[in-house]
Amino acid sequence: MTTDLPSADIQLIQRILPHRYPFLLVDKVVEIDGTSSALGIKNVSMNEPHFQGHFPGMPIMPGVTIVEAMAQTAAVMVGVTLEMADKEMKVYFMAIDKAKFRRKVVPGDVLEMRLSTLRGKPGGKVWRFGGVASVEGEMAAEVEFTAMMDMG
Repeated sequence: MTTDLPSADIQLIQRILPHRYPFLLVDKVVEIDGTSSALGIKNVSMNEPHFQGHFPGMPIMPGVTIVEAMAQTAAVMVGVTLEMADKEMKVYFMAIDKAKFRRKVVPGDVLEMRLSTLRGKPGGKVWRFGGVASVEGEMAAEVEFTAMMDMG
């Protein structure tokens, strides 16, 4: 994907988010349009620990994990734009609303997560985001959530 918008590779993501394996759920953010929107990518792998129990013989990425991956994408968007690398930013869910799951996400899928800021501004602590996750152009999940950004 070619774009003039900023992006974030896994090294930059790890400098922004405190999450680590097995809970780091975004591999890269390929488009970041300020604090307005971002497109994150999650390569779904059979090696992820939730597949051991969800479900044996029929691995499906849990919906809550998809929502968490979208939240991490939103945090990276804000972190890149506000130059929060190496500044110990923490993000906490305050509310999860309108979550809908439309298709299974399974190992081998590439989950594309499009996030948009619905409310929030630099310097503010409370942000609201809307997100759509899709696989091969087919919607897998959609959600709105509110998060508190602790900028350390």
